[in-house]
Order: sequence, then structure tokens, then C-alpha cells
Amino acid sequence: MPDVSTIDLGRPARRLRVDTLVRLRWLAVVGQMIALLVVHYGLGFPLPLGWCFLVIASSCVLNVCLRVKFGVSHRFEDEPAMVLLAYDVVQLSLLLFLTGGLENPFSMLFLAPVMISAASLSPYWTLLLGLFTGAAATILVFKHLPLPWFPDQQLELPFLYSAGVWVAIISGTAFTGVYASRVAEEARLLSDALAATELVLAREQHLTQLDGIAAAVGHELGTPLATITLVVKELIQLAKKPGFTFDMQLVEDDLALLDQQVRRCRTILGKLASLDDEKSGPLEEMTLPHVIEEVADPQRNFGVDLSVAARGDLPEPVCLRNPGILYGLGNLVENAIDFARTSVQIRMVWTRDRVAVSIEDDGPGFSPDVLARLGEPYVTTRGPSRRAKSEEGSGLGLGLFIAKTLLERSGASLSMGNAHVPATGAIVTITWPRIAFERGSGPRNKDKVGLSAAMARLP
Repeated sequence: MPDVSTIDLGRPARRLRVDTLVRLRWLAVVGQMIALLVVHYGLGFPLPLGWCFLVIASSCVLNVCLRVKFGVSHRFEDEPAMVLLAYDVVQLSLLLFLTGGLENPFSMLFLAPVMISAASLSPYWTLLLGLFTGAAATILVFKHLPLPWFPDQQLELPFLYSAGVWVAIISGTAFTGVYASRVAEEARLLSDALAATELVLAREQHLTQLDGIAAAVGHELGTPLATITLVVKELIQLAKKPGFTFDMQLVEDDLALLDQQVRRCRTILGKLASLDDEKSGPLEEMTLPHVIEEVADPQRNFGVDLSVAARGDLPEPVCLRNPGILYGLGNLVENAIDFARTSVQIRMVWTRDRVAVSIEDDGPGFSPDVLARLGEPYVTTRGPSRRAKSEEGSGLGLGLFIAKTLLERSGASLSMGNAHVPATGAIVTITWPRIAFERGSGPRNKDKVGLSAAMARLP
């Protein structure tokens, strides 16, 4: 799997689409036209309709040009997207200039382009658009045509009112920009983390299939290769006999057998090449101790004492070989090894209803500032002193999120915390309903044992 720190996990998909901007602008055009017609003809307030409709027509022309030049699914880079949103600010400013400036109640629509920018563009471009919007609002405080009113009356609002509206627009722009940008950034981080999870799961699925199929292929190839070896030896011995002449009838059966075994080998190797989803026989199911041993075995050579304990009065839980469970548990064990001082202990307990795995280390434990946020994406767990075995993805803070996500997909729930004083270290407990852990495997067990009591009796 590629390093998730060096790949684009979906940023292009979050850029503004041409279709989105065009649709929003058409909605604005329709709303502006309705508002002008209602005010002019419905309320009887005189408006410079010609100039106003000319400004609206410019938006229509821009929309048509965008439709002609770009495909519906085309997405803009940040800079051209910001320019188009700045045009919307200019168009609204011209309409407000013709209809009373900031005294017009529709001046609050200045917030719309800034909100769109904050949700879709980088903070730099959103800041530029916000400053541009503030400059446009400031000009409208001093330069604008009178607010439309009844023909025989003149409405003059105090300057203090316009100043108040200006302050409201500026503060609303700043608050909306920061708030929408923060919410959008959290959504981006979560989206990237989920994309990384999918990449990890796909990698683990691929490796799991390769491991199982390769083992099966090694077993299945033994028989046809032994047959081929035997037939070839017989043919060689036959060819070495004095006066040997090639007789098709004499070797026909042997050649047919060779052809059959070669085709069988090709079929077996085809399974390895295709990495399909076929069942892998006895390799498809694993007991809980086998699962733990598979994830723990690669971590035994890093100078930390890794011990495994199990307790359960019932037959061992059996699950289908699940790459999500294997990767999730493996990540948690590796994390414990990284931070442990001398030892890591894995405890397994199973009852009629539950299956639990506890991973404990004697390291520094989770730092208080991240303990409440454990499991969220981009949260680095326990400081810089880890025993790093790989630089892949280091510093991203995605490992625990990915492990938690994959294990929860299998039906597990995770609890994370630190050991009680005076002990030190972190404790991560993964618990499945037994029916969820054994989903799709053999029959369920019937006897019942208290899970918490069994866990307490483990060494």
C-alpha cells in the first residue's frame, strides 16, 4: 500500500464543480429577478430596472459561457473558483448600489459567497475573498443610489444605521468564514482518514488472500509435481534402454498423464494470479488464539517481552479470516510494542456471549491531552519517544483511527485508557458479541461464563 502521507486522498473531489456554481448562480438570478419585479410592480417602488436587469444578464452570460467551455463534472482549482465567487460579490454590489446600498435588507447576501468559499477553498483564498467583500461593503456605505421608496416620499436613514449594517456584514463575514472553514476542515480530515482506512483494508485484504492462496497452492502443487516427476523419471529410464525406438502407443498414456498434471498446475497457479474471493478451505477459519498469534508473532523481535494468556471454559471462538480484524489487532499490538518499556501482555477471554481481547503495555500511557480524543483521525497518541519500526505514515495519527474503524466494522467495541496508579502503561480492550465474532463460521457454543470474572482471573 502506498504511504498515505504522500498521496492525494480526495482533495480534487472536494473542489467546486462547475455544475454547482452554475446552479447556485441560476438560483441567485431567479431570486434577484423575482425580488426586483415584486418591489417595482408589487410594492410600487421605482427602480432602475434596465440597469438592474443588465447586471443580472451578465450573470446569465457567464453561466452560459461556463456551460459551453467546461463539462458538468469539471472541478475548478482554488484560484479560478475564488475569482468566480469574487464576481458574484461584484454583481451583488452593483445591484445593491442601484437599490440603496447597505440600507437594502438584501445586503446580508454578501455572506453567501464567503460561506461557499470557506466550505470549499483553502483559508488563504477565503481570507482574500472576505477582504474583498469587506471592501465592497465599505464602498457601498458611502456610494449608492437612494433606497427605493414611495414616489411621493423620501426615506433617509441615519448614517449610524448604515454603519451598523456594515459592522454586521463584516462580523458576519468573519464568523461565517471561520465557522464554515473549521467545519469543512474537520470533514476533510475525516474524509481523508476514511480514505486511508479503505486503502489499508484493501491492502490487508490483498495480502490475506495472497497468504491463504499461496499456502493452499503450495499444498496442492505437491501432488501434480510429484506425479510429473515420477512420469519424467520413467520416460528417462525408458529412453536410456538399449535399442529404444520412439513408440507413440508405448508412451501415449504417460504423455496424457503429463498433460493432465500440467493443466492442473496451471489451474492452481491461476488462483494465485487472480487473487479471487474463493473459499480457501481450512485456511478460511481461525480460532481466536490463532488470530492473536498471527498478529503477535511479527512483533516478538523488538526487545520487548510479549506474552499471551487465554481463558475460557468453552470451545475456542472461531471466526472467518478477516483482514480488518487482523490489521486492527496488529496495529494495536504494534503500537503497544512501540511504547512499552519492557513488556506487553495480550489477554483473551471468551464466554457464551462475549469475546474480549486486552492489550496492555508498561509504557508511559496515553497523554492526558489526547486521551479524550483517542480514535479520532489525526490524533498522535503518546508523544515522540516511540520505538518506531517504520517511517510509513509516521506522524499522521491515523493508525489508531484506522484500527478502531476496522475493528468496529467487525462488530467490536473498543475502550482505551491508562493503568491505575501506581502501575503505568496503556490498556486497550476490544470486545465482540460472540455471535458477531463468529459470524459465518461454525455453530455457536451454549454454556455461559462470566466475562469480567474470567478476565480478572487471568495472570
